[in-house]
Amino acid sequence: MNRLWVRLSIAFSATILIGAVILAAASVVLTSPGVRESFLAHQLRAEGGLVDVLADYYREHGSWQGVEVVLMGAETMLPGQFARNLGLSLVDAQGRIVVPLFRRPRLPGAAPRRQIQEIPIQVDGETVGFLRVAAIPPPKPPNGAPNFLERVRNILLLLAGIGGLLGLVLGVLMSRQLTAPLEKLAQGAHAVGSGQLSTRVPEEGTEEILAVARAFNEMAQGLEQAEELRRNLLADVAHELRTPLTVLQGNLQAILDDVYQLDKEEVARLYDQTRHLHRLVNDLHELAQAEARKLPLDRRELDLGQVAEAAAASFEPMAEERQVRLTVQRPAQPVTVLGDAARLTQVVQNLVANALRHTPAGGAVTVQVREEAGEAVLEVEDTGEGIPPEHLGQIFDRFYRTDKARSRESGGAGLGLAIVRALVEAQGGRVQAESPGPGQGATFRVMLPGSGGRSTS
Repeated sequence: MNRLWVRLSIAFSATILIGAVILAAASVVLTSPGVRESFLAHQLRAEGGLVDVLADYYREHGSWQGVEVVLMGAETMLPGQFARNLGLSLVDAQGRIVVPLFRRPRLPGAAPRRQIQEIPIQVDGETVGFLRVAAIPPPKPPNGAPNFLERVRNILLLLAGIGGLLGLVLGVLMSRQLTAPLEKLAQGAHAVGSGQLSTRVPEEGTEEILAVARAFNEMAQGLEQAEELRRNLLADVAHELRTPLTVLQGNLQAILDDVYQLDKEEVARLYDQTRHLHRLVNDLHELAQAEARKLPLDRRELDLGQVAEAAAASFEPMAEERQVRLTVQRPAQPVTVLGDAARLTQVVQNLVANALRHTPAGGAVTVQVREEAGEAVLEVEDTGEGIPPEHLGQIFDRFYRTDKARSRESGGAGLGLAIVRALVEAQGGRVQAESPGPGQGATFRVMLPGSGGRSTS
């Protein structure tokens, strides 16, 4: 009883049964003698009906003499089937019979006539007579067959019964059809809850159920992707931590076994590994805070061009060493944004470091700042290795490298671009990467909302 399809079936069935009962009751009531006689009496009283005709007759002649002709034509003023079952008589104001009961004579064995009502006939506010209406029982058809009204009533009752039965069957079928997608959704939810994140439900049913099914599938897909990212993150973190820890453990074991001497050179190598570990843990901490929108930001109005120029200046020695031309292009007027100077500096540094890492000797890295459509735009363009099209959608993922064989020492930990995206989005901006293809360079574009206008210098 607590299942939805059972409740819907009961609701549909109850509604249909109520309609069938109402139809049956209406058929019985509407074909009953009382309703029929009340209708006919109303017709006699209606404007222009027999009572008005009789009043006009008395007003014109001043008496009831010759009124029988009017009563003889009464059948033409009423539906024939019903008029034949009425008996009409006319009495004057003193109750004397003017025209006796008019209609076919009472058949032997028939039920006695039954007076329905007495309708006053008034002329200029004075009652001049009464029209008496009596019901004449209709003659029984031969062989006891039902008359017309009884046949109508029986047909209506039969239709009500058939309709009620069909309604019950259709109600159960419709309720099952409506609830079937919900049952599949419940099964899918149980499967997802048990860890089967690849479960999808068919998108079928009404528009509302279709919307729920689409939302469920999107949720399941998101959970599956999040679980895959979580597993990849754990594997990548374990891999990134394993390398420096292995080096530390091996070198320390060698020192303990007197294989290596504990001199400054060996301590420096161990120190480098601890720096790698510290940088990796710090990057992971910042990335987690930024993605959770919990990274503290000191947002102030500042010139993005000035920030980019200062950040890029720290890479000039590295660019000279790698024989890469590093230039900064900024407009004469400040491009103001509302942001955290330290975090935006970190964004520029990560993008420039990434560009220098992938640009060979003789290449160029260009940092450009401009204002476009009310936004502050920062672009870092290089002429380096480029990015294959299939990698553009994942270039900002954590620990992602286009070259899987690239080592951590030469290619970084794979967190720089992920941190860039997290820091930019934390300040209300967005970032994107473009590349014509391998060997044709790449462009990283950061778009930040403007501060509402240019600052005055």
